[in-house]
Amino acid sequence: MNYYDRIRELAKSVPTELVDFSHPRDPVRTPTQASSNFITKKEQGDWAENLITRAINETAKNFVAVKYGKSDDLIAGEDGFDTFYQEFQTELDAIGKRPDLLIFKKADFIEKLGYDISSIPHNQITDYVKKAIVGIEVRSSAFLIDRYEEAMQIRTMKFTKIALEVKNKILAEYADVLSNPARESYIDLLHGITEKTLNVTDFKVPGWCSSERLIQLNELFKQLKAAIKAIQKRDYLSITPKAEDIKVVYKWIETFNVPHFYFQVFFDKVYGISFEQILQIISNPDNDGVIFSVESDTKNQNKTTIKINSKSGIEIASKVDEPLHKSVRKEMDRGRLLFYVTFNGGTAYLDIENLKTILKIPNDF
Repeated sequence: MNYYDRIRELAKSVPTELVDFSHPRDPVRTPTQASSNFITKKEQGDWAENLITRAINETAKNFVAVKYGKSDDLIAGEDGFDTFYQEFQTELDAIGKRPDLLIFKKADFIEKLGYDISSIPHNQITDYVKKAIVGIEVRSSAFLIDRYEEAMQIRTMKFTKIALEVKNKILAEYADVLSNPARESYIDLLHGITEKTLNVTDFKVPGWCSSERLIQLNELFKQLKAAIKAIQKRDYLSITPKAEDIKVVYKWIETFNVPHFYFQVFFDKVYGISFEQILQIISNPDNDGVIFSVESDTKNQNKTTIKINSKSGIEIASKVDEPLHKSVRKEMDRGRLLFYVTFNGGTAYLDIENLKTILKIPNDF
């Protein structure tokens, strides 16, 4: 069974509530105006892609990383953007979404095409692309993952302590109030709250207000509820493919039969995960709420976004030197000014053995 056949079989087991491969992707409106925040994120994404490209090409002896993903310096609101965007949508329907990078064996690398084939029409490089050993989608995140995880552990410990202290205070000081038959169900609720059950506990704050004691008790339930909600917030940084992205990645694999991977670049480390593993994770309902969550992304027109714990993947780079950054002023039509941040330099220190493991490269890299 070749790679595409495995992906096709896996796709059949993905719940249609997450991704329905039988339906065409939803039509997308052309963006009309870019923001400073959008351009900064684009610059950060371009930097992350360049970081991985340099790391591979400066380290590998037998392989070459080539820029492949469709991109352009134009932004919404500039002349020519509408044409570029519509051509991009047409290509998505024809071949799927190009990964940002392709890795070729040096023997298959075509020198005259160079290290950037992103602007070459897809029908001119079809046979060449099929020779790639992998395609890599590079994602970036404006976080230090180690620092984030440390902060989340501290947060969980803090609110666990608060929740258990409030629970014990209620049982110790307000048992007489709760012994009323109309309220005694809250005693059972409180006895069921332990350090192990905090992450699944839920209840409605009563709303009592007819006496001073009931007001005090109601306030304690509010505090308990707030602490539990803080504990139950997602505590991991994620690789975040949108449901629609999964469809167009699948289409690209169907077209070229080249293994596809996501690399998540943080400002201190890089993690990688295969598209195959992503499908395996989201096909298993037992992973929902544990390894991944499903959210409507308000920053992206409320599209369904699957957020997979980055550490479900493999650590590709154990250290990243942060880039230099500077502010840039851009003047748009009608005198509108945008100020954004550009990034330059930095180094990703690849873990070669981990990289070979995830990409399934048995020989010297």
